[in-house]
Amino acid sequence: MNGIGPRLREERERLGMTQRVFGDIGGVEPNAQGKYESGERTPRVDYLAALAARGVDALYVLSGLRTPAPLQGLSTDESGLLGAFRQLSLDDQAALWHLLGRLADNAKPRQTVRPLTVERQAFLKEVMR
Repeated sequence: MNGIGPRLREERERLGMTQRVFGDIGGVEPNAQGKYESGERTPRVDYLAALAARGVDALYVLSGLRTPAPLQGLSTDESGLLGAFRQLSLDDQAALWHLLGRLADNAKPRQTVRPLTVERQAFLKEVMR
């Protein structure tokens, strides 16, 4: 879908709302909602902010890119691994992906994960170079 209007309509339909309900949330008349969706008019920021507060992905409406899912629910270990991974060069990241793929094929599920100490992280960074 190209343009703000069609993406706005897609979000409205995703949330199962009518144009009237969407317009009420955004503080506009139903005919204005229809004009936004057809691309005849461009919605205001306060309108989009009101819709975003009710679950509309405003980034998607404006840019066509979905808002990334939050990283809630990650353990301290997982968060630390992600942070360390992001600091690596692209070559090192590729090497880790390869290693993880090989390990995952042969691994048995673990019940617990031991946090990496700073010293262990430094050691692993050094040996992965």
